[in-house]
Amino acid sequence: MTAPARNLRATRAARLLLLLPGGLCMLAGLDAALLLLGLGAPLRDASLADSHGVLMILGFVGAVVALERAVALGPMRGNTAWGYLAPAGLGLGGVALLTPLPRDIGATAMLIGTVVLLAVYVPLWRRNMAGAVLVQIAGGILAVGGALLWLAGIDMPTLLPWLVCFLVLTIAGERLELARVAFLDPRAEPAAILIAAAVVVGVVATALWPVIGYPLLGLALLTLVGWLLLFDVATKTVRGAGLPRFSAVCLLAGYSWLSVTAAIWLIAGPVHSGPLYDASTHAVLLGFVISMIMAHAPIIFPAVLRHPLPYTPLMYLPVALLHASLLLRVLVGDARGVVGAVQWGGALNIAALLLFFVIATGSALRPRRRDPKVGATE
Repeated sequence: MTAPARNLRATRAARLLLLLPGGLCMLAGLDAALLLLGLGAPLRDASLADSHGVLMILGFVGAVVALERAVALGPMRGNTAWGYLAPAGLGLGGVALLTPLPRDIGATAMLIGTVVLLAVYVPLWRRNMAGAVLVQIAGGILAVGGALLWLAGIDMPTLLPWLVCFLVLTIAGERLELARVAFLDPRAEPAAILIAAAVVVGVVATALWPVIGYPLLGLALLTLVGWLLLFDVATKTVRGAGLPRFSAVCLLAGYSWLSVTAAIWLIAGPVHSGPLYDASTHAVLLGFVISMIMAHAPIIFPAVLRHPLPYTPLMYLPVALLHASLLLRVLVGDARGVVGAVQWGGALNIAALLLFFVIATGSALRPRRRDPKVGATE
């Protein structure tokens, strides 16, 4: 084996190792979801339910985001290796929450992970001073704030806007980055920065003045949805085929669910329990965030793991299941008070996420054919 091949294998193994804690957090978070739904779960540890949101947002999705940003910063050796402390802190902090260790150990590790993630954006900003990085920095600030509130013992319904908008602004920054590559509209970048600032102000206001803060945040998020529909390339690539169309379908469906959460916060104000809380929480975290993961997985994971994840039309199956089950959960279960619909919808939400990872793993492990004319892998 040549030296470059050995280096590639070592890099892939090290990054996969950093993803494993995030995967454990996801499985534990899904187990906790079954407990919260009142359904049978493999692990019947009631303490898991208290950590469900943090495990899924910071331990799972946050660790994936942090690893992708660390890869963008540079290799795992030299003066950029420190960036990998972000996914390590978030993932291992989540795993610590699953052990008998004191809760504050896991919460502190997660806080360190968010601080390092925020620090990663500093050299990324210095490279090109792009507005997309500023939007992601705003998201990173909210991640630190959310992790700090979690360490301080604030309950999940209160700190939820911090963690939700960390992911929303991170994704919005990535979409702005792609918009700059595809076409340069002079209105897009300054508008995105202003909206990101409004989101941060709205999140802070939800903690200080909830009655005013939630409607302000809802309005800011609705404005962000409008920005995405106006400037995102997904509105054009949805008319294409293959992976571009698949990603666009996921993105546009996700934007619809983000608008649901924004509308609930705008109209209903603070919702910390009950059907509106369930609807607003899972509309954004399942309908928007998980849909974004499905949209970007065939693009992001090959860049992170240095291994192809070919698109397959089978990926539409979990996407359709995710959104159909979420409609059942929100429109029938939450809106009409049908407990069974909430449970069935929630169980199918989990099935959709697991099915996507099964299909993606199968696609990644499928032997690749070589073109005999050029010797290239398809």
